Amino acid sequence: MNDLEKSAPRGFTPEIQLLIMDVDGVLTDGGIIRDDSGQQIKRFHVRDGTGIVCWRKLNRHVALITGKESMVVQHRAEELGVQYVYQNVSNKLDIYNDLLQQLGYSDAQCAYIGDDLPDLPVMRKCGCPIAVADAAEEVRAVARYVTKFPGGYGAVRDAVEWMCRGMNLWDQVLARYQ
Repeated sequence: MNDLEKSAPRGFTPEIQLLIMDVDGVLTDGGIIRDDSGQQIKRFHVRDGTGIVCWRKLNRHVALITGKESMVVQHRAEELGVQYVYQNVSNKLDIYNDLLQQLGYSDAQCAYIGDDLPDLPVMRKCGCPIAVADAAEEVRAVARYVTKFPGGYGAVRDAVEWMCRGMNLWDQVLARYQ
């Protein structure tokens, strides 16, 4: 039995096909910076981008669901080839349910990375809830895995590696860099 299966709930399949994540506090450190013209500036970690690209190269899907709206997020998603981007979302669970239905996946085939209270409804429903290291206590409590790094500092890359190792896919990822 691998690490993912040991930490998984009863009936969980380690074949995760869809990785969904929040943006602020997961892909970023949660800070919102505005320039003099009011434009939003966000800082992304390059290793998180590598993790997303690795996941996609395994023929898996990635989605972003965020409560805020920013062209910066759209640009970063396009840069990484993230096809499913939902911004200005007040009810993440509705988007989650629609996305699973659209793609034909079950809850067990979905992982979600979150950091704060708006992420809880999806995290309670998906098969593999993941919290970043600096997530709210309530979020860490429902997580199957808590990353070694805080949001915006490689947490997504850490989560992708953890899932890939648990699904015996890490050697496939490494082979691309040999």
